[in-house]
Amino acid sequence: MANQYVDVNTLKYFLYQVHQMEDLLEKERFQDHDKEALNLYLDSVKEFADKELYPYFKEMDENPAHHKDGKIYVHEQVKTMMHKGGELGLISAGFDYEDGGMQIPLMANTAAYYILDAANNHMPGYTGLTQGAAELIIHFASQELKDTFVPKMLTGEWGGTMCLTEPQAGSSLSDIVTKATPTDEGYYKISGQKIFISGGDNQFTDNVVHLLLARIEGAPKGTKGISLFIVPKNRPTADGGLEPNDVTAVADFQKMGQKGYCTTHLGFGDKDGCRAWLVGEANKGLHYMFLMMNGARIAVGRGASGIASAAYYASLQYANERPQGRKLSSDGRKNPEEKQTLIINHPDVRRMLLLQKAVVEGSMSMVFLAAKYYDLEATATTKEEKLKYNTLLEMIIPVVKTYPSEAGIHSVNNGLQILGGYGFCSDFILQQYIRDIRISAIYEGTTGIQSQDLLGRKMTLNNGQGLQLLAEEINATLAEAKNYDNLKAYAAVMEEKLALTQKVLQHLMPHALKGDYERYLADASIFMEFFSLVLMGWCWLEIGVTAQKDLLIGSNELPEEFYEGKLETLEYFFAYELPKTTSQAEILMNPSTVTIKKEKELIH
Repeated sequence: MANQYVDVNTLKYFLYQVHQMEDLLEKERFQDHDKEALNLYLDSVKEFADKELYPYFKEMDENPAHHKDGKIYVHEQVKTMMHKGGELGLISAGFDYEDGGMQIPLMANTAAYYILDAANNHMPGYTGLTQGAAELIIHFASQELKDTFVPKMLTGEWGGTMCLTEPQAGSSLSDIVTKATPTDEGYYKISGQKIFISGGDNQFTDNVVHLLLARIEGAPKGTKGISLFIVPKNRPTADGGLEPNDVTAVADFQKMGQKGYCTTHLGFGDKDGCRAWLVGEANKGLHYMFLMMNGARIAVGRGASGIASAAYYASLQYANERPQGRKLSSDGRKNPEEKQTLIINHPDVRRMLLLQKAVVEGSMSMVFLAAKYYDLEATATTKEEKLKYNTLLEMIIPVVKTYPSEAGIHSVNNGLQILGGYGFCSDFILQQYIRDIRISAIYEGTTGIQSQDLLGRKMTLNNGQGLQLLAEEINATLAEAKNYDNLKAYAAVMEEKLALTQKVLQHLMPHALKGDYERYLADASIFMEFFSLVLMGWCWLEIGVTAQKDLLIGSNELPEEFYEGKLETLEYFFAYELPKTTSQAEILMNPSTVTIKKEKELIH
């Protein structure tokens, strides 16, 4: 178990058995791939992660990315990540053949990046953001811009970023003020600043291609007046070279975690020489950016689950090696003559390990489910089918981003507790994992923003059609579970939780119907906790149904203990986690308005 950070058997089991990825391979888009080929790809990614990512994880924390003399310096292993990762296909894997890609399902690509995130969460963002920036160019830019920028991005020679946030705007993109001035030469001039730009600069790629949101002079106010631009750090010249493009690394942000993943403050046009090229049509920048946002939110959930996975295996290894205390005898006393027992034998430690396993594996499955819906939408052959899977993805995406992040923090915190005092010491890795995962609840829209999206938009999506479609998916799993005696009770509990969900919504909806949205959304984050546990109960029951089937048919692909372990974790989740929805529902249906601002300020 030494140095284990992810269980590849579980990862592949969820892909192929629980979520039936081979069915996707029958779609025309993916028909050139089979299980054997995709497993070879995943195995090569695991080998790459073992050799090039995991060994440098602690070192990157101890030697952070930093700003010096107007430049950002990152760990030298970032060069390996970009260049060798590019060769491996980590940037290009999901793109069309004609764009230089491998045309593999997002499910497979998500699994590959899950491995990378678990191995060293400081590194995948460099290739992942380059992939995201290239995706925007491929989808929306002119052929000339594609030909100019995409090929070298896919090989990792050039990096890529997303530049949204500004000092005065934060998450409020309607308040963006970065200015784009048109010229007669086919490009715009950019002036402004962007902050919190992940992967914003490094010394190992020849160029960094920024996908930047800005406002063209005279554009409408608010989000309707935002356009998307390509702004390279160095602009290509007619002779095939590069020249500086007046993009400056003003500073970096020193963070509590993910220290090897640089976060920069960038200045554009300080010398009036920053050129930019419009992507698509003017004033549609936010629309273009948000078309990619579901993929970004899947990535955040995936990353958080990956970090929690690595923390779980570090906790499990420690619990299997650390002797402390003695087991209680039948009379409730300890025998001092007995040898110390390993702490994994103490029920409280086992509870914390089961908590970690439940969060890690349940969130892994949910992330793969979101990627599956994404792939099914992309390969749909009818409008009705496309709408169905788009709606299902929209329904779960706030939870896919938020649950692995928030529950992941709780999970890693329990891992630190298992190590006791050692968990608080820098010689042991749990303190790094808890620092690294904390950002996940902030990335790509904070928990509060995701919660308002879930309750404010998704619960009423298409006049309630979204919730109905999701209920149909859940009920299909419940119907299967009822075929097995040992799963019937869990199916009954899930039916109760679905009824409780309806009861909570019936209590809250009148506030929205009379236009009191502040009251309706006041406890959106509590609703997120509540609904996340309901969805996770579904995910774990789906895992349980699959494992029970394999036990009954005597599947020998994996040891019997593997399947039994999934059923044990299902039992833990329903015994310890799902009951929390009762108290959350009580809060949601409480008439208190204590969190809503009154005329007299009483928070001092």
